[in-house]
Amino acid sequence: MVGMVEQVPPPRRDDMTAYAAERTGGASVRIGALTPLTRPGWVQAGQHLLAGMELAVSEVNAAGGIAGRPLELVVRDTAADPQRAEAAVEELAGLGVAALAGEYHSVVARAAAARAHALGLPYLCSSAVLDTLTEQPTDRVARLSPPQSRGWQVYADFLLGAGRSRIAVAAEPSVYWAAGARILREYVAPRGGTVVELDARALAPAALCDELAEHRATALLLLVGHPEPAVSIVRSVRRDQRLAEVVIGAPAGQPEFAEWATLLGDEGTAIPFLRYLPERLSPLGARVETVLRERLTEAPSFVAFEGYDTIAVLADVLRAGGAGRAPSTAAWPSVTIDGTRGRIRFSRVPDISVWQWSGAPIQVVDRDPSEPERFRVLHRGGGDGATVPARSV
Repeated sequence: MVGMVEQVPPPRRDDMTAYAAERTGGASVRIGALTPLTRPGWVQAGQHLLAGMELAVSEVNAAGGIAGRPLELVVRDTAADPQRAEAAVEELAGLGVAALAGEYHSVVARAAAARAHALGLPYLCSSAVLDTLTEQPTDRVARLSPPQSRGWQVYADFLLGAGRSRIAVAAEPSVYWAAGARILREYVAPRGGTVVELDARALAPAALCDELAEHRATALLLLVGHPEPAVSIVRSVRRDQRLAEVVIGAPAGQPEFAEWATLLGDEGTAIPFLRYLPERLSPLGARVETVLRERLTEAPSFVAFEGYDTIAVLADVLRAGGAGRAPSTAAWPSVTIDGTRGRIRFSRVPDISVWQWSGAPIQVVDRDPSEPERFRVLHRGGGDGATVPARSV
């Protein structure tokens, strides 16, 4: 038939290195990819992160690779374990990777960043937000996501603007959760707000509800693991008539992923969380969204876009270095590329020890009660410090 083209099935992931080498004709340039793919890691976040990175790698290779050499991901599952991440960094450095990429969990990324700094291995952190990724300033580590202090201050602005000044946090022990509670407390106190911390490990959901009622809280923030105890706490609060006017919030982003909606249904809606997307995706972002939606068989989260942008940045840096050599200490400030969520440049930010994309977009969103698959943007803030006032919630 006229115009018929033979359809060749895409290569399996195990065959990608050989396939890429055939397309580009050289030994591969390796990037070590860190991501949580098993429990207790946040598996859906890890899957989205990896999907974004893999798509970017396939597009880099389709365009000729890195100076004629294919790009290859060497993936290691961190399972939200800092020690496992440190071991993976050691292993990947021994395998001769040109750079490290990825990771979602902040405490894991902090361990990976410290080890990468010690080994002199460049690391672009995709998603972790903890301000102190390294104890000392380093030229080896850069980050795409906004620092926790910036994002959580935007979230606090949203709560205060919505009249929610009596804030309770249900927290588990963690450097990340403790940092978040401190940021909230120090930010809202001068603005007339209060933060009371409740130990989610010591209090059963019913007892936690009693504490919320006693403190007359107007907002409860979930600084806890997902799915448990977050799901159980949401169910208890939603079903307690004393707390009908309490807004439940999840600044760390638990409601972003489909598992949240599956587990909680309508009870999981109207729970504001932080998401790092702009008001409108760039043309590149719109195209990437379409492809990722097909690959994931669901809407891609902001984490998938972070994964794609991570590889896009590293590919640009590796090309500039010549023949895929490891990036030099001068690489990060020289980056200027169009990512899926805006123009990416790195700079030094006060009190942040790594190179930082200071223009990363920030949104506060929730799932629409009338249409749980749809997200409503409630508030916006950006790297320039500008915010858009909150809606009433």
